[in-house]
Amino acid sequence: MNGRPPVVVIAGIGNPFRRDDGVGIAVVRRLRGRVPRGVSLSEHSGEGAALIEVWNGAETAILVDAVQSGAPAGTIHRLNAALEVVPRGWFHCSTHAFGVAEAIEVARALGGLPPRLFVIGIEGKHFSAGVGLSAEVEQAAAALVNEWLQ
Repeated sequence: MNGRPPVVVIAGIGNPFRRDDGVGIAVVRRLRGRVPRGVSLSEHSGEGAALIEVWNGAETAILVDAVQSGAPAGTIHRLNAALEVVPRGWFHCSTHAFGVAEAIEVARALGGLPPRLFVIGIEGKHFSAGVGLSAEVEQAAAALVNEWLQ
């Protein structure tokens, strides 16, 4: 892209070997080869410093991750993180002390957020070791991808 940062970054976050925790990565993999020029897709573990680097210079960043808020499995949460604080409690399954919510708040404090930053949280059901999404999370991931591709 001529050394320029992408206009839009979509980062799938998670661990595909912990069942529903891999939903962000599953969404990004379904979008590969199907997004317009200027949209960058990436997969991440959720480590905060790496996420800050991902959205550096982008006009819009969209982070897709599994969350645990107590809502029914498959619920899609949409948060404008450029304007709202991301609930730290959503990311119970993260193994990082400096994860998604912390990265956003540090970047906000340092003036390093992109103009538009959205967090799409898909409510998970199973976070144990294993592969494959639960039926509810699978349906939510498919619905999100279909929505974006319309």
